[in-house]
Amino acid sequence: MTDRGAAPHPYLAGLVLTGRKVVVVGGGHVAQRRVSGLLGAGADVTVVSIDVTPALEGLKGELTLVLREFAESDLDGAWYVVAATDDPAVNARVVAAADARHTFCVRADDALGGTAWTPAVGHHGTVTVGVLGNREPRKSASLRDDIVTALRDGHLSASDALDRSPGVVLVGGGPGEPELVTVAARHALATADVVVADRLAPRELLDELGPDVELIDVAKLPRGRSASQQTINEVIIDRARAGKRVVRFKGGDNFVFGRGYEELLACAAADVPVTVVPGLSSAIAVPARVGIPVTHRGIAHEFTVISGHLPPGHPHSLVAWDAVAGLRGTLVLLMAVDNAPAIAEVLLAGGRDAATPVAVIVDGTMPTERTVLSTLGTLAADLVAHRVVPPAIIVVGEVVAVARPAHYGRG
Repeated sequence: MTDRGAAPHPYLAGLVLTGRKVVVVGGGHVAQRRVSGLLGAGADVTVVSIDVTPALEGLKGELTLVLREFAESDLDGAWYVVAATDDPAVNARVVAAADARHTFCVRADDALGGTAWTPAVGHHGTVTVGVLGNREPRKSASLRDDIVTALRDGHLSASDALDRSPGVVLVGGGPGEPELVTVAARHALATADVVVADRLAPRELLDELGPDVELIDVAKLPRGRSASQQTINEVIIDRARAGKRVVRFKGGDNFVFGRGYEELLACAAADVPVTVVPGLSSAIAVPARVGIPVTHRGIAHEFTVISGHLPPGHPHSLVAWDAVAGLRGTLVLLMAVDNAPAIAEVLLAGGRDAATPVAVIVDGTMPTERTVLSTLGTLAADLVAHRVVPPAIIVVGEVVAVARPAHYGRG
């Protein structure tokens, strides 16, 4: 038996707005938020407002911007309307004009005054989650976040929502902390039949793999055991050809000194489907995590990322160190701990000041993270004194002093 006195529940429906006219009346921050989602849904959006935010103005190539007061005729041909002005009287006019055209309308300032409500929306693979918390937007958003997080982490199953087709997915795992991997990376791991993992890939995430997932360790240890790239290529291709979904999981970004493109080429040559999930590059993310910018207005207009796995003068080195010494911006050195003294020496010989600030960030983003502050002139001794071992990111330049002014007397 239905309680006729109770407020009715809204009827949830997924609107297909691709190519259809949607009108947003209002140009403030509420309108800005709604427009983003509507454009993402492929709607043909018209914004009507005397004034708009800079962000909305910047979207004028993607929508129709009508900079004047609202007129009822603006809703002609609209499939959906959002009333988002700061004037209740105007919003009421918009709702009335939409009603007259049998068009659903959201009223941002008074949910009961409109004919539709905007849910808190999240996405997981091919699934869209919408939550309506009885006109309580914070409650809706909180529950939406809980659901999407549970889906992302695998605590709530939606196995059919993600792509599980055979092939190879090259996944960059970011600098090391599990929270810094992308949602796409988590999705890839959740669908894997086989995970081929590097030593620097976020190891805590491997513990979340299902018991039926094959884990293949291809760690490359400094001066120790190391899986050859040829072996890695053969493994991922072999498993993919066997009908498996293979995730090649590595630290940082797979295309920044990660040999990711070599693996892509190998897959392409073997006619194996391959996709790429980029990761946060440790070259930028690790310094940022400890509060060191790689650029700063008036200090550094460029930054250069260099692999230091070969010393200056090595016959196979591709780095023009004399040219690097003449740069005025920031240098970010990866895989350079062993060769850092030789690199510092060639930079000094090329004209860099011995007092140039240097930061060595060890185990960036991990619980054992630490930062050693030094200079080009004292770097070799400081690496020994502080027992620095890989992995570490070395940042050379005045940006280090910007971040740590007291240490360098810039206070």
